[in-house]
Amino acid sequence: MSFNSDEVNFLVYRYLQESGFAHSAYTFGIESHISQSNINGALVPPAALLSIIQKGLQYTEAEISIGEDGTETMIESLSLIDAVMPDAVLLRQQQAHNSKNAVVKSETANANGNDGGTNHSESMEVDASIEIPSSRATILRGHESEVFICAWNPTSDLLASGSGDSTARIWNMNDDAAAATAANGATQLVLRHCIQKGGTEVPSNKDVTSLDWNSEGSLLATGSYDGLARIWTTTGHLTSTLGQHKGPIFALKWNKKGNYILSAGVDKTTIVWESATGQYTQQFAFHKAPALDVDWQTNTSFASCSTDQCIHVCKLGVEKPIKTFTGHTNEVNAIKWDPQGALLASCSDDMSLKIWSMKQDTCVHDLQAHSKEIYTIKWSPTGPGTNNPNMNLILASASFDSTVRLWEVERGTCLYTLTKHSEPVYSVAFSPDGKYLASGSFDKCVHIWSTQSGSLIHSYKGTGGIFEVCWNSRGDKVGASASDGSVFVLDLRKSQDQWISFCGGRE
Repeated sequence: MSFNSDEVNFLVYRYLQESGFAHSAYTFGIESHISQSNINGALVPPAALLSIIQKGLQYTEAEISIGEDGTETMIESLSLIDAVMPDAVLLRQQQAHNSKNAVVKSETANANGNDGGTNHSESMEVDASIEIPSSRATILRGHESEVFICAWNPTSDLLASGSGDSTARIWNMNDDAAAATAANGATQLVLRHCIQKGGTEVPSNKDVTSLDWNSEGSLLATGSYDGLARIWTTTGHLTSTLGQHKGPIFALKWNKKGNYILSAGVDKTTIVWESATGQYTQQFAFHKAPALDVDWQTNTSFASCSTDQCIHVCKLGVEKPIKTFTGHTNEVNAIKWDPQGALLASCSDDMSLKIWSMKQDTCVHDLQAHSKEIYTIKWSPTGPGTNNPNMNLILASASFDSTVRLWEVERGTCLYTLTKHSEPVYSVAFSPDGKYLASGSFDKCVHIWSTQSGSLIHSYKGTGGIFEVCWNSRGDKVGASASDGSVFVLDLRKSQDQWISFCGGRE
């Protein structure tokens, strides 16, 4: 059995993706020419690199434990560093043997009242009374690799998902279809992302990492690492392929009117496409490094952010940015306009969250409370001009420090810090009424919180790290996508009355 450098590079590339280092993965992939390898990524299971290393550790552990005379010596579990320093392991074993009497004396002393410095760290366990039972979770299986993203259709219970297996899927979770899905997993449409090669269509073998429904719910746009954006109908028919980007697409969004699609790519550009024809209308090339996220302000103006630490606000038909915001000191991961389009929020690897206004050049608020990179942000669907005008506008931020923070933006203060997750939080989503927030983490948990009290209302633990969470339009189902290829739907309808009562009791 042997492996070559291409295979090792691919496993490292996949490990970086699974760990959330999307931009590092892309850079490594370019430098190691991943795209030129003949490895079918869809066949590589999640956590393959870690699995191989673990098996190697077990072999090395067995090898070290057998002496030259064939006798077996018990050794402690090896660390990765131990495995490449077997002599140090044997020396440590000898030292441990020589100090056996001292160890026995120490244990005796501890038994007589000295706790030896026991760690009394706080438990992150969730109260069992708020766990969502498995009977209210529908597991959707079919993807053959990690599922990076999911989104509900705005007018019906169709859930779209995008995966590393070079497919997007549409799951029919409307009541009648949901029952069939739960029974046999049959109600899924597979949207295969193919490319032309030698005159025939073949799977692109590239990740589908972005998708968005138009406001009418009639069309789904997807973006892929193969550099193509695609438009699909709800029946899974491919209507347009948008091919102007050179390299992976990191984000794409429909405008509210539905006549334009906006995309951001590694080629440092953002492109506005006419959705009816699939033709690009204007390409904006103002960033000096890959463009990571985009968000529409109006039907014709938008903001974009980049690893170049800059944010540009551009308008269709205008050659140069109408506004540029600078101030972040590391790459800007995500940007979001508030429901009114008046304030722009941005989050960065510099651990800060900034609020910008078109009325001034410097940020309105510079919110620094997270202790690690902030991966994503979401505005609540509340405040003046929304369907929930009597509730204050709130901003949620999700960080690699395993916390979620809720901010009152008007005063620039943190309302609540949500701390039940134990690993990086990749996604947050507000319910349509703004009363609840769902969060998804690589600890495999989806938590649902009250935005009015900051209390944990519901919790569910899946089988893989959570990349994305989303609410359906009625606010009674939460979808989530995971690193092990699973997608699941939490049905909150059956205990809605008890849930609301429970929330009120906690507040």
